[in-house]
Amino acid sequence: MRTQLAATLFSLLAGVSSASLASAAEIAVEAGEGASERLIEALITVKPGDTVKIGPGLYELTEGLSLDVDDVRVVGAGAGQTVLSFKGQTGAGEGLLVTSDRVVLEDFAVEDSKGDGVKSKGSDQITFRNLSVTWSGGPKAENGAYGVYPVSSKNVLIDGVLVSGASDAGIYVGQSDNIVVRNSRAEYNVAGIEIENSTRADVHKNTVTHNTGGILVFDLPNLPVQGGHDIRVFDNDVVDNDTANFAPKGNIVAIVPKGMGIMVMANRNVHVFGNRLSGNGTTHVLINAYPNDYDDDNYMFVPRGVYVHGNTYGEGGGAPDGEVGKTISDVSGIPVPDIVWDGVTRIPEYFSWVAAQDKIYIDEAEGTTFANLKMISQMLLPWSTAPDTNISAYKGSLPEPAPVKLPQDGGA
Repeated sequence: MRTQLAATLFSLLAGVSSASLASAAEIAVEAGEGASERLIEALITVKPGDTVKIGPGLYELTEGLSLDVDDVRVVGAGAGQTVLSFKGQTGAGEGLLVTSDRVVLEDFAVEDSKGDGVKSKGSDQITFRNLSVTWSGGPKAENGAYGVYPVSSKNVLIDGVLVSGASDAGIYVGQSDNIVVRNSRAEYNVAGIEIENSTRADVHKNTVTHNTGGILVFDLPNLPVQGGHDIRVFDNDVVDNDTANFAPKGNIVAIVPKGMGIMVMANRNVHVFGNRLSGNGTTHVLINAYPNDYDDDNYMFVPRGVYVHGNTYGEGGGAPDGEVGKTISDVSGIPVPDIVWDGVTRIPEYFSWVAAQDKIYIDEAEGTTFANLKMISQMLLPWSTAPDTNISAYKGSLPEPAPVKLPQDGGA
């Protein structure tokens, strides 16, 4: 009897699902008088399975957009043709906020939002594809913090995105799991791409240039999700990151010096390989502990298990910037080496790690320069008058994390 009832219920549910798919519609929104109201209405009334198709043109919006319906596509005519302008936005919120699952955002531009450009929160299978998020006035502290900003999400795909002018991070993924960031370009942001307090991320085939810092992999205290791990940063062009830091005071990225290439802070099992780095004036790769005081018993402030190998290094390190740059160059000299580890470890393990999986491994071509600055705790005081520059002492390897597979990208 129970088996028959279950079969009947399954049949009914399948019928509802099929009917829902059969009724999927395309809601077209065209530019012109009343377009902003029509777009807001479309995102409110859209049903699962529907597509909101935004035609070419300039859409001048005075309030942010939101979407909370699952299984929806929002598609423009191309990032150079469909432009959502928030220059006249009256509030300080996002340009577009998504809080639903299995959503695709594709082929449109967001300009001059007062807050973040495009944000997802608590979403599963969220896709950002062929989007442009920019602030037309160039780098300014008054710009929104983040361009493309999935947070507390899982199965995140960011593909073919351009972000410019964010006062924190152009592409930022925070407290999320299962992430792919690829084929994208971040320029003239404070941080180009940032993976923060997140797990299982592949960041590859991106160009990050003219930011303050190129690619940041951070783990921070006092957040609901901690213990970021299993991050692969590979096959990226990280070049000429030379924009002065314009983050508002108090933001953690305000510590990032102009001229930072790739920065790994307090994260675990991070693999940096096959990247091309040049023109980064402070240093190409920095591995460091969280430098500030904190009150969080669950937080681990040092990086563990970082493997840097097979990268290509051009000119860099000739213009170390700010307090961080001065701290590094005072110990390492100028030019700053290609790869720098601050050397901070947990008490009492000042001088070496015990567990092999927690060590720092460097395996680069001959001529690559390196320095362990031998710093102590968050005080950043050296326990030796001279850094360790013997790169061969750090040779070794770590098992590489498996490639990230996403359900919406042909993965399981």
